[in-house]
Amino acid sequence: MKLKLALVIVSSVVLSGCLSTPAVTVNNICNLMDEEVSWYRSVKASEKKYGAPAHVQLAIMYQESHFASDAKPPREKLFGVVPWFRPTSAYGFAQVKDETWDWYQLKTGNYDADRDDFDDAADFVGWYINQSKKRSGIAKSDAYNQYLAYHEGHGGFNRKTYSAKPWLVKVAKGVEKNAKRYKKQLNQCASQLDSNRIWKFF
Repeated sequence: MKLKLALVIVSSVVLSGCLSTPAVTVNNICNLMDEEVSWYRSVKASEKKYGAPAHVQLAIMYQESHFASDAKPPREKLFGVVPWFRPTSAYGFAQVKDETWDWYQLKTGNYDADRDDFDDAADFVGWYINQSKKRSGIAKSDAYNQYLAYHEGHGGFNRKTYSAKPWLVKVAKGVEKNAKRYKKQLNQCASQLDSNRIWKFF
């Protein structure tokens, strides 16, 4: 009996460590923010802290991970068949590489932050948008260029490395389109979402 109980406890611990937020398709951001109240609270807190619009943050994260907490880039294929290494160390809601996350933690002092925690991911995206304003002169509301700088890094953006990547320009336009749609939707449901921030935590 004790052995069975121990196995159940161990299994529960192991399974709890494997839980993740599955990727989702978003047609109306209001519906998702109404379900994930803490997510809305996180992007609004990041918006207030860094001046990074919530709709731009959400559009970037949706492009990067479709809001999956443990998202990683797909593995490359050896000989076109055998699963091989991943192309980068990007991970989490915001698909942040190890070295970029280290930079964020060093500059903010947020050493306990985790890439698979939405609150930390939102803080990172808001912080990065603010850095893009400082280092590349990109307006925080400019989702198109903000995404290009997010993908290429500030040095790459300033050198216009994206000019040789038409596929990336196309993706950035998609991010811009989603950001505009999210902004319109959030404007329509802001009062409801703001009231959720109060009563859904009691």
